[in-house]
Amino acid sequence: MSEQDDYAEIRERASNDPYCGRVGIDLAEVGDGYAETTLTVAEDHLNFHGTPHGGAVYSLADAAFAAASNSHGDAAFALETNISYLAAAEVGETLRAVARETHLGGRTAEYEVVVSGGDGERIATFRGRVYKPGGR
Repeated sequence: MSEQDDYAEIRERASNDPYCGRVGIDLAEVGDGYAETTLTVAEDHLNFHGTPHGGAVYSLADAAFAAASNSHGDAAFALETNISYLAAAEVGETLRAVARETHLGGRTAEYEVVVSGGDGERIATFRGRVYKPGGR
């Protein structure tokens, strides 16, 4: 299977992800160890402070992490993740999560995901590690 086939399969699976569909997360781009997802903040994404719920921001970052970590064609399963929230966003603003592979080992890999607002301001930083049972 070629890389393009791998990316097409990831796009297909991500576009049919029921959770992402419900939340409003879209896969914008996927490449080798790389992915971008977007989410336009709606009233439904707000917490009781009137700012985007941390779970919505986390979900956006996690979706980019999942696409990037599975972009090599072999299954990747999250071992650990963490997120640091840095700023809030406004209703109507489109958030973008950009995941980049920072380490690719034999059976593990590591990713950093930067979530930014429409003005480019960093909203959150997410880090995650995956296990790849197939190894490389």
